[in-house]
Amino acid sequence: MEVKIGVQHAPREIIVESAQTQDEVETTVTKALTEGVLQLVDEKGRRVIVPADKVAYVEIAETSHRPVGFMPS
Repeated sequence: MEVKIGVQHAPREIIVESAQTQDEVETTVTKALTEGVLQLVDEKGRRVIVPADKVAYVEIAETSHRPVGFMPS
């Protein structure tokens, strides 16, 4: 699952590849907005922590796999 987090006053968004399902990520984000801190762990075990009051938006989408190489004509 690909999660994009927009942070206020930051020029770039944070992108996390999570092994969680879309529903699990949504529950985590919703809970974090009331508790004050958003914490997600990516597929490699790295932890991302963002203060909830700085979160501008969260986009949750299936990971898209792009083809590598050239397509035959």
